[in-house]
Amino acid sequence: MYILFVEDEAKIASFVQAGLKEQGFVVDYCDNGDQADQQALEQDYDVIVLDIMVPGKDGLAILKHLRRSGRNTPVILLTARNELDDRLEGLNLGADDYITKPFFVEELVARIHAVVRRSVGDRQNLLTVGALTLDRITREVSAHGQTVELTTREFNLLEYLMRSPGRVLTRTQILEHVWGYDFNPSTNVVDVCIQRIRKKIDLADNSSWIESVRGVGYLFRKTETGV
Repeated sequence: MYILFVEDEAKIASFVQAGLKEQGFVVDYCDNGDQADQQALEQDYDVIVLDIMVPGKDGLAILKHLRRSGRNTPVILLTARNELDDRLEGLNLGADDYITKPFFVEELVARIHAVVRRSVGDRQNLLTVGALTLDRITREVSAHGQTVELTTREFNLLEYLMRSPGRVLTRTQILEHVWGYDFNPSTNVVDVCIQRIRKKIDLADNSSWIESVRGVGYLFRKTETGV
């Protein structure tokens, strides 16, 4: 899942980011409210984890702007224990949950899964294209009735492709969403990862789910076909 994490305390931010990435999340990080407000409206996140007290526009103002703009992205507020009024105001503004500091990353991960299930429903957590199925919550993949074992990076890349079947995604888009912004666009890590995925999900009859678009990137087919 694609997470926006907004927190200005460097130690907390570093620890939480590492924990979320270990669990397979793709994380965009902001340490100020102005940047977070812009990204929350421009990007399609699965969940926003939002500290109330951040420099610039505060978390409640960001949440209010998000909801008034018609965006229903699930939001989990991070609050201090004595901020009862802020928690109540946040819930009234449309926050989906809150968690008080200090907290365990495992609890935050559980709350992320819970708000996603509530927001999209269990059925929409299953991405199915033909005989290929991906469960975004359990992180299980099956192809042609057989369970497929994928690494965290392979799973995130396959999920990103399956969310937009029939749409060409550039290598730069894939790098930004699956690896993050700090990778060199000229690297071949995308191509290498695609090849590994193909070997695991495709049949041995020259048919493939993932089509290469020369000079651009990759396209996930709406139905499997020979290439």
